[in-house]
Amino acid sequence: MELTKHTHATVVLRDGDRSVLLDPGAYTPASADLVAAADAVLVTHDHPDHFDAEVLSAALDAQPELRVWAPASVVDALGAHDGRVVAVSPGDTITAGGFEVRVFGGDHAVIHADLPPMTNVGFLVDGRVFHPGDAYSAPGVPVETLLVPTSGPWAKLGELVDFVRAVQPTRAVQIHDLMLSEVGKGSFAQFAGQLTGIDLVTVADGETITV
Repeated sequence: MELTKHTHATVVLRDGDRSVLLDPGAYTPASADLVAAADAVLVTHDHPDHFDAEVLSAALDAQPELRVWAPASVVDALGAHDGRVVAVSPGDTITAGGFEVRVFGGDHAVIHADLPPMTNVGFLVDGRVFHPGDAYSAPGVPVETLLVPTSGPWAKLGELVDFVRAVQPTRAVQIHDLMLSEVGKGSFAQFAGQLTGIDLVTVADGETITV
């Protein structure tokens, strides 16, 4: 499987003719182009860095085959589009872009106690790659490639380390990193590697790796 990391939390997974796009958000300059090339989109939650409502709405109108799976808040924002936008919850298993996808999580990481609770799901693609959205919630099943958020108002190095330790993936890849400088990305990778024994790989935006 090939994994292409785009800006922040946007990721494309491809295996032969199968492909799926995860979290094409408003912070990702290429979001419209990525959605235009996609048959299947997964969205972890409705925050703009993961979900661009304008881009997805336009694509759903222009691409009759496009399918989107996301929490109910995203479906409410987009509309059902004749059943092509489907709400998912933890415990669901779906087929998206030819991949088997299991849904985990349920809650966004706490930013501050004064803010209301928010919904967030994680997606395990083909039992191999796990995108947690905005949470450090371990899925409780084996994971080969763990996508690890490293920046944001909720992110914390200590919780990141505990997350990687709990999952024990074969490899860990840094995502959700737009708010970090190159020095910051390196610092997180260094601490994470030292404390977990698993290298936290930094992938440049637009770069593809094999997982």
